[in-house]
Amino acid sequence: MPILVREMDTPPATDRTVPAGGDSPLSAPPSDSTAAPHGSAAAGSPGEGSVPRGSSGRGRGQRRRGPRRPGGAATPVRPAERELRERVAALSVLDRYRLGRRLDQVRGTADAAQLDRVAEQVTAGEQRIANRRAAVPAVTYPPELPVSEHREQIAAAIRDHQVVIVAGETGSGKTTQIPKICLELGRGIHGTIGHTQPRRIAARTVAERIAEELATPLGGAVGYQVRFTDQVGPNTLVKLMTDGILLAEIQRDRMLRRYDTIIIDEAHERSLNIDFLLGYLKRLLPRRPDLKVIITSATIETERFARHFGTADEPAPVIEVSGRTYPVEVRYRPITADDPDRDQVSAIGAAVDELRAEGGGDILVFLSGEREIRDAADALAKREQQRGSRPGSETLEILPLYARLSSAEQHRVFQPHRGRRVVLATNVAETSLTVPGIRYVIDTGTARISRYSHRLKVQRLPIEPVSQASANQRMGRCGRTSDGICIRLYDSDDFLSRPEYTDPEILRTNLASVLLQMAAARLGDIADFPFIDPPDSRQVRAGVQLLEELSALDAAGELTKLGRRIAELPIDPRLARMILEADANDCVREILVITAALSIQDPRERPADAQQQASQAHARFVDKESDFLAYLRLWKYLRDKQKELSGNQFRKLCRSEYLNYLRVREWQDLHSQLRQVIRGMGINRNTLDAPADRVHTALLSGLLSHIGLKDTERKKQQKARGSVEYLGARGAKFAIFPGSALARKQPQFVMAAELVETSRLWARVVAGIDPSTVEALAAHLVKRTYSEPHWEKRQAAVVGYEKVTLYGVPIVPRRKVNYGRIDPEIARDLFIRHALVDGDWETHHQFFSDNQRLRSDVEDLENRSRRRDIVVDDDTLYEFYDARIPAEVVSGRHFDAWWKKTRREQPELLTFTPDMLVTDAAGAVSPEQYPDEWHSDGLRLPLSYAFEPGTADDGVTVHVPLAVLGQVRGEQLDWQVPGLREELVTALLKGLPKQLRRNLVPVPDTARALLARISPADGPLLTAIERGLRDLLGVHVPRDAWQLDALPAHLRPHYVVEDGAGDPIATGRDLGALKDQLAEQARTALTASVRGIERSGLTDWTIGELPQLYEQSVGGQHVRAYPTLHDDGDSVSVRLAESVAAQRDQMWRGTRRLILLSIPSPAKYVLANLSNTSKLALSTNPDGSVPALLADCTDCAADKLIADAGGPAYDEEGFGRLRDAVRAHLNPMVLGALTAVEKILAAHRRVLARVSNTNNVLLVAALADIKQQLAGLVHAGFVAETGWQRLADLPRYLSAVDKRLDRLPAKPQRDREQMTRVRELAAEYEDARAQRPPSAELTAIRWMLEELRVSYFAQSLGTPYPISDRRIERALDAL
Repeated sequence: MPILVREMDTPPATDRTVPAGGDSPLSAPPSDSTAAPHGSAAAGSPGEGSVPRGSSGRGRGQRRRGPRRPGGAATPVRPAERELRERVAALSVLDRYRLGRRLDQVRGTADAAQLDRVAEQVTAGEQRIANRRAAVPAVTYPPELPVSEHREQIAAAIRDHQVVIVAGETGSGKTTQIPKICLELGRGIHGTIGHTQPRRIAARTVAERIAEELATPLGGAVGYQVRFTDQVGPNTLVKLMTDGILLAEIQRDRMLRRYDTIIIDEAHERSLNIDFLLGYLKRLLPRRPDLKVIITSATIETERFARHFGTADEPAPVIEVSGRTYPVEVRYRPITADDPDRDQVSAIGAAVDELRAEGGGDILVFLSGEREIRDAADALAKREQQRGSRPGSETLEILPLYARLSSAEQHRVFQPHRGRRVVLATNVAETSLTVPGIRYVIDTGTARISRYSHRLKVQRLPIEPVSQASANQRMGRCGRTSDGICIRLYDSDDFLSRPEYTDPEILRTNLASVLLQMAAARLGDIADFPFIDPPDSRQVRAGVQLLEELSALDAAGELTKLGRRIAELPIDPRLARMILEADANDCVREILVITAALSIQDPRERPADAQQQASQAHARFVDKESDFLAYLRLWKYLRDKQKELSGNQFRKLCRSEYLNYLRVREWQDLHSQLRQVIRGMGINRNTLDAPADRVHTALLSGLLSHIGLKDTERKKQQKARGSVEYLGARGAKFAIFPGSALARKQPQFVMAAELVETSRLWARVVAGIDPSTVEALAAHLVKRTYSEPHWEKRQAAVVGYEKVTLYGVPIVPRRKVNYGRIDPEIARDLFIRHALVDGDWETHHQFFSDNQRLRSDVEDLENRSRRRDIVVDDDTLYEFYDARIPAEVVSGRHFDAWWKKTRREQPELLTFTPDMLVTDAAGAVSPEQYPDEWHSDGLRLPLSYAFEPGTADDGVTVHVPLAVLGQVRGEQLDWQVPGLREELVTALLKGLPKQLRRNLVPVPDTARALLARISPADGPLLTAIERGLRDLLGVHVPRDAWQLDALPAHLRPHYVVEDGAGDPIATGRDLGALKDQLAEQARTALTASVRGIERSGLTDWTIGELPQLYEQSVGGQHVRAYPTLHDDGDSVSVRLAESVAAQRDQMWRGTRRLILLSIPSPAKYVLANLSNTSKLALSTNPDGSVPALLADCTDCAADKLIADAGGPAYDEEGFGRLRDAVRAHLNPMVLGALTAVEKILAAHRRVLARVSNTNNVLLVAALADIKQQLAGLVHAGFVAETGWQRLADLPRYLSAVDKRLDRLPAKPQRDREQMTRVRELAAEYEDARAQRPPSAELTAIRWMLEELRVSYFAQSLGTPYPISDRRIERALDAL
């Protein structure tokens, strides 16, 4: 987790009281004190910036020194005191301020001892100045550096101005030579020359370089300070440090009195720390006119720096020095989509090959990240292996350079070497670090730029094209010692289209730390702070939101007590919040270790060439439940080993176990620093080990916006493989980083130390958490929404569901809560409506049961008539209760307490009367219109009514006992009860197509006129309506025009099939489907009600006489059963049919099977009398085999003989006559049938071949119709189905198809019209067939349709009787 703003090596002072002198840049100085801060008024000796006593130019905030006499006269200054003040003016800036304060305190006193003590301190201060003067080394300048040529110009500018901007290219020498110029000007004597660097490695290496050039030991005249390393002595004149160190010192030295010169190096990087320093110095300079500020930068944005530190009329001076002494050739080698084989890795390889051919010198390659560096390194290594076998080939040394490398691997880049080297680096090598020996640069043009996502509220590291300024900085890395070449892997147009500069960090980072420190330092509103680029308001809001998340700011934006304590800790606010929460959870010891670890780079290293070994070495520290706890394991291991081993042995141990020793030391030093800080804050460490849940609670307090909930639904839906996604704050989606111990077994809820976006949003350093802990810690942040307030009968109260979310993450997705305390008004409303009006309440109150009983009696009237104007509405009843029940009654418990007292005085207060429940419309409902039972074929089926649109039982429900299900005729019930019949017919007519419906307007009148002519006695409903419309209006309605599916549900009967106990078995509105679904159960129920008749396994008539009808009363219903023989294949059984039609069909088939089982098979006779030709012709048949076809013909012949003998018999004698008649004539009849079938099959094959060979696309519809007709004529079982009488007609029908094919190409339109009419009639026939059992009338219509085809398509063949579509319609109507 990055530490923003403060990079502190020592804890800030806990006493932050502003000195009494008012010397603090808390607010901007008045306009009259800011004139020409960079002008000559600030020049001269170190003391001339101070304002003499009594001067009218006293700056704002300075107070008069010394007490005044009564009457307003000042206290006179004694000669000794005046002498001391003159001596103090020559001391260091810090001593001037400190001892000047002491002199103010002793002014006018008679205590000579106090003056003596001050004099001693002045003498010591003079000695310090003398020592510092003596420490000034001899200054020389390397002549080869461009800045050396400009040193006099630079010196003059520094002498004459308070602020100077020095701009120079990389390598100009400005970083190392400007401090020496300041020394020659006498700076560094009365205060240190502070020199800031953006990176620790740069601070250290620059200090070493300057000390080397001045021939002084490091830590003497030149020193440096970075976190945990302080090589600064009392006589240090030039102090190199990170900008974070200087920011930390501001907390203790608000006026920066330790310094007389501040050099801000690499200002063009515009880091957050640099921008904060520049803004702070802008405010400070008018109050420190003696302070010199030098801004060094690359030659970018220098005008902005000049304007920032100048006045409206005159900007601060800018001195530019040249840094590149050799020309650099820029070559563009773009990666384009036109060449799919050329990617970034191959382009780098090609560029390296191109540069190797140019001559000696090392190559620096800029890439965007570690992964890209590893990929490029692997690819270059493979190329080198391939080149290695070539004679005379040059060997390349390939080195990576990025921040996470170990120190040893980083130092390899700067060490002398032989041969040629390729350095693969991130943008860390753009400015601060100068890699020696570089002559060539390859620029991929991209970098990972840290950006804060306003939407996700996380710091992202997306790969972006670098700015033009960064690209030029990269180019500037070569050409310092000789001509250079820079290859850019993008084109010039791309370069010119890029932004000129990289956005300053303040415009793309979270400002929480800045805001916190500004609030703690009382620097005022961030909007008033003089930043060069004021931060975006969204970033300010994001920082404020984070501080509010941490409870550091209250709702008014003021710093809270907790926020002040957070500000005292020199770490990221999130980590500081964890430490304070740890104090409350008694786990400070553990949290100090973890927060210190989170503040640095991970000490566990994974070198690219030893990743597996490193992972194995680190496995001992893994905690499967928490990555945070792994730090504790590592810490304990290191502490134990440190006690066992010597310092050298411990270093070797770290190296062998892939632990970075310097980072371990940094971890331990930061831990020690934090221990010192918390000791001063009164925070004590626990002595006993804290449990993991407490540790995680403390950590969670700083990571409330870094929680996530596993998105299990997405995993299920997509069946995704790989990382499970988590739903994070503000809609973010992230996955656990693969290196985490929790990456495989992901908890439901997690928190993460950081969320970083690279290829995707990753959560790093993760632990599972308890969502209840989140709710407790984030009470000030969670959003509670309440939904679904509803009455619960069991609790006798209104409850709702509470959803608790934190930044959109459901912490409590659904929790039941009592709604009475949330919204009493709604709770009371729902209590009255549900408990009292709807009656959904279990209570023993007498008024309640009486009211419910009375309501039930009158509500059935509405259900029957489907009207809601008979019973008074619920609002009337609500008003009744509302007027009588007090406002505080919101639940059953409240009501019971109130009613217990009230009923003693008003027992009838809440009792209904009949008159108040019904309206005048109640008399319109009659039993004739809405009967209680449906009478049909001796059955009495109970009816019930429901007026609940949208429910399954809306409308009329018919209750059907299972035993009589087969006897129920749906065509009768389709007419509906009389009260709904008009609405039913009207709905059917309105559903007709427009071309038909326009003949029926007005439809309601037509429906009434139609019902006056038809009734259920006229047969099925649709048939009766069609006939009635033809007779009444002459309108012909085809059967497929009716939109039955569009009918409202309540106009179709709802059937409930019930068992003997009256319990429902199945429900639905399709009676036929229910019969099919329950066929076996219905037969079983019918058999159970009529015992002793059914038999099975019969192969001969052994059952005596079979009754044709069985009647019995069962459960109040008149049950009729129809005994019949049933064909079981190899035997026959006696079963009960549910209707006469079913009995007739089954009896015929069963009789045929029983006769054939009791006589010899005709197969032997037939096969003996068939010729081989016939056998061959019959071998290919729709039945699949000759035996199957023979069985089909046998059934046909048997049906003919049985019909000739009078049909099925119901006694043994009659059956014997049938059997004898069939036995006598079966063989020749079967042979005759086979002979006829042979001709039919030959004709069928011929016609089918013609159809298959016709490929005219215009005839597709006709050919499909012909194929459908042929399939209906000749198919498996067609012989018995056609019957002996019709078998002779099949050749004529097939011949008709042949003739149709002859004329079809010539008259396709006529054929289409005739085919359409045939299909309409066929559809009506299929509808009738679906609604009725098999009958001779239906069979006759089926063959009438075939004769109609003959008359349409082959009229010359003739028909046995007159045929037309009207005749078929009349036959259908007559069914």
